Amino acid sequence: MSKLSGLGGRLYRGQTSIDFIGRRRRWYAVSGLFIILSIATLSLQGLHLGIEFKGGSSFTVSKAGASIEDARSAVEAVGVPGEIIVQNIGTDKVRVQTGALDTAQNTAVQDALATKFSVTVESIDSQIIGPSWGKEITSGALKALVVFLICVVLYLAMAFEPKMAIAAIIAVVHDVFITVGIYALIGFDVTPATVIGFLTILGYSLYDTVVVFDRVRENTRTITASSKSTYSQAVNLAVNQSLVRSFNTSFIALLPVGSILFVGAGLLGAGTLKDLSLALFIGLAIGTYSSVFIAPPVLAQLREKEPAMIALAKRVNHRGSPLAETVIVANTSGERRGPRNQPKRKNRK
Repeated sequence: MSKLSGLGGRLYRGQTSIDFIGRRRRWYAVSGLFIILSIATLSLQGLHLGIEFKGGSSFTVSKAGASIEDARSAVEAVGVPGEIIVQNIGTDKVRVQTGALDTAQNTAVQDALATKFSVTVESIDSQIIGPSWGKEITSGALKALVVFLICVVLYLAMAFEPKMAIAAIIAVVHDVFITVGIYALIGFDVTPATVIGFLTILGYSLYDTVVVFDRVRENTRTITASSKSTYSQAVNLAVNQSLVRSFNTSFIALLPVGSILFVGAGLLGAGTLKDLSLALFIGLAIGTYSSVFIAPPVLAQLREKEPAMIALAKRVNHRGSPLAETVIVANTSGERRGPRNQPKRKNRK
């Protein structure tokens, strides 16, 4: 930990620097690869929507030691069409989700589960979700996403500057798109908990990006008057100064989410937690990546095209060029410095 603290101090003071902005093509290539994979996954297999979005029936049986295999075999024996999703809820419940069923099929499934687990039909919690309700959930989620993005753009444009808002939104879209692609690749069902996870990702990704942009604003407040560094160099310094803080924040945030995902959903079998925890875990990791490797380079590219920043870059490059060499020229009155190519003056008699 002391080594990390020492590294953070050197990064903050500029004694050690990682060229995030100059190597932006590499980061763009990595993100482009993930985006292409996400597009391919979504095109080939798409998202697995839960019954909350596409409608269906849900049956929950409370029985100690109830297993997924027994529940699945009981429902399959009835001849239920379509996909059957079976999950453990804690240690004493099992939930079966199917497509839309008619009254006869619904009754047959309840009877089969009651017989398999030796429980009464009345003790089985059954729910029928129509497709119209799923459409309302989908519409509400999209509206929430649009309103969120509009509010974020307005806030960042007023608190910082419009181009920072553009760079932040690009990073957010990048995060959500890759997270959705990975979600589709793994094949988890998209539930309302997943939507909540996606919205949480947006907030966290923006939080980390705003931390970096706040440092960028401090470093570039009077940049055109100093001529000590270009805008890209100032942004790169800001990213280095914020790097350790971003890493620590992300690591601490990933610890509880990882516990929910790997311990709660994996070891303890709490299936209701995996939708939210997986979306959060992937999104937090991708959000940290974008706040360092995507948003600052995009911002630097947008600002470097401005005439003032172009002029600043010319001044910085000119100032950094080697100066004319000087030599010592001797005369009768002593020594003086002058350019090498300056002719010597003759002494007057």
